[in-house]
Amino acid sequence: MIRLDADRAVTFCDGFRRRDFLHAGALSALGFGLSHLFQAKAQGAVDKSKDVNCIMLMLVGGPSQLDTWDMKPNAPIEIRGPYKPIKTNVSGIEISENFPRMAKHADKYAILRSMYHTAAAVHDTGHQMMQTGRLFQGGVEHPHVGCVLSKLKGPKGDVPPHVLLPKPIGNTGGNMPHGQNAGFLGKTYDPFVLNADPSDPNFRVPDMLPPDYLSALRVDRRRNWREMVDRMVSKFETSQDARLFDSTFHQAYTLMSSQKAREAFELHREPEGVREKYGMNRFGQSCLLARRLIEAGVRFVTINMFETVFDEITWDIHGSKPFSPISCYRDLVGPMFDMAYSSLLEELHERGLLESTLVVAFGEFGRTPKVNPAGGRDHWPQVWSILLAGGGVKGGQIIGSSDDIGATPKDRPTTPAEIAATIYYALGIDLETELPGAQGRPIPVVDRGVHPVRELFV
Repeated sequence: MIRLDADRAVTFCDGFRRRDFLHAGALSALGFGLSHLFQAKAQGAVDKSKDVNCIMLMLVGGPSQLDTWDMKPNAPIEIRGPYKPIKTNVSGIEISENFPRMAKHADKYAILRSMYHTAAAVHDTGHQMMQTGRLFQGGVEHPHVGCVLSKLKGPKGDVPPHVLLPKPIGNTGGNMPHGQNAGFLGKTYDPFVLNADPSDPNFRVPDMLPPDYLSALRVDRRRNWREMVDRMVSKFETSQDARLFDSTFHQAYTLMSSQKAREAFELHREPEGVREKYGMNRFGQSCLLARRLIEAGVRFVTINMFETVFDEITWDIHGSKPFSPISCYRDLVGPMFDMAYSSLLEELHERGLLESTLVVAFGEFGRTPKVNPAGGRDHWPQVWSILLAGGGVKGGQIIGSSDDIGATPKDRPTTPAEIAATIYYALGIDLETELPGAQGRPIPVVDRGVHPVRELFV
């Protein structure tokens, strides 16, 4: 690591952590190169008239379409499951009884009921496709939508352009990438990862805490940090990582030292009643923190509702351990999502932020139409439902539909690539924009011929 108060040379090696770089005021995962922003604007990649942000809710585990937002009450019991539909505040739209608060806000969101993909029915594959628009093949990892936005638009003020809460997705059984980093764009554009539980009473952001020895440095010397670092890391600056270090130093130090940036992460500033409305759990407090970050200037926030599907109650309702029972939709997972999602839409609307903030909520696939012998449902990428709100999306509508048993799309089949295109479209990113891939080979943000779901914006 780099110690600014050390007298001897520092030896670097591969595998250093972000926390090690923070000792020098640099977060290698942030990546804020204004030159890239200028290049992108020169290419017409960014619609400067659109200043839309995004909150992506990754519902790890794969919610069942039949027990959430596409119920089939007239189907046989082994298809329709244990839950009943309830009316919403929009005539003709019904959702599961597990989401009573959501039912009062149906005018704010749209439900797309015809999602599908034809790749393997494994979690990791779905995570890749939903967050990047592509399946990873031939050793190529495509960038998360938020990382593309980071490259094309850069930061807004002192805060990072893309923040991931609370932690990256961990083991979900496939041992493959989950599509939550910058892929071929390079680590410069990786998201800033919170790596902490915002519902913890002692919650603090690890990468924004100065080292213990910082107090030994006089305040009036802080402006000279870069000069001090130059003396200490001359050997490092001859390596190929030097450019990354140099390009991120200023913004990394700004993030650590900016009062505005630090305050954005301070949930204790919120009234207790507001925090309780979101739910005093990891997901609920992450959603509240996302609202604060958007207000502070963060362009994109990704929230993982869960980190794994093993030995934790999640949407992954196979019905037997180490997975979850279908009853958890009623007892835990459903109420947790209902509180946080409804509160997030409420507050964004009340603060005048919903129109300029796209909120997408989706899992990596759906669940089998027929309840299995364990009383649960298994993986089913053939059809599922997702939610979209804000950012120009017209609420109170249903896009697409599934067949009578929720097994396949009946009309308007929609792929993960089209959802990525929809997010880019809402964010004002030209779908013809090309990104620098391996060996400088240009790769478009979405494949040629892929279009956004324009009906959402009518």
